[in-house]
Amino acid sequence: MGRLTNKYALITGATSGIGLETARQFLDEGATVAITGRNEQALLDAQKMLGDVLIIKSDAANIAGQQQVALELAAVWPRLDVLYINAGDVTHHPVEAWDEAAYDRLMNTNLKGPFFLIQALLSLLASPSSVIVCGSVSARIGLPQTSVYAASKAGILSLARTLSGELHPRGIRVNGLSPGPTETPALGKLGNGPATDALRKSIQELVPIGRLGTVLELAKAAVFLASDESAFVVGTDLLVDGGVANL
Repeated sequence: MGRLTNKYALITGATSGIGLETARQFLDEGATVAITGRNEQALLDAQKMLGDVLIIKSDAANIAGQQQVALELAAVWPRLDVLYINAGDVTHHPVEAWDEAAYDRLMNTNLKGPFFLIQALLSLLASPSSVIVCGSVSARIGLPQTSVYAASKAGILSLARTLSGELHPRGIRVNGLSPGPTETPALGKLGNGPATDALRKSIQELVPIGRLGTVLELAKAAVFLASDESAFVVGTDLLVDGGVANL
């Protein structure tokens, strides 16, 4: 029997990278899985790769849309056992390059939207259930050009702690899962040019063990946090970062 047998799991932002691989691993462990994404074709492609998954078109930055996600799930599922908030905006810019619209877009995607998704899903979350929020090692270090991104991740990790304090009496435990530099399609979205090349090099040089992480390594960590094996893990931040934050 799989580690997630009989569990209903929602993964946001799961059309590529860590989210897609996590959906694959959740399915392999016996879960019933739903995924979200902004792009309908990307969702259909992911469904074709994964097989029996429920797809929900949703923009994590659209606050009103989070309630719609909850309504769609409640119409077909009896409960939600696992919520993995993986969708994220990874934009990196020098301080002077930010404008208010880009700032708001990132914060809505990485912090505000996740908060209101959790709120919308409260009545569906089972007791016990596991909520996993995607943090980042960037919240713990001072990497140039990550100012807004790192702030959003520090915020979501703080939310994991405070919501754990509020929700554990309901059987809902909330934890962060913080990747270090990982080989994903998102790494290719940092842009081009000398400044970006320098940023890429600095990211690679951050990792003490000398390599980037893999999406499978992050997905396996998510399986642990989603499973009953982590029932005593509450309000923490699981770093899967090759030693970046601690060495």
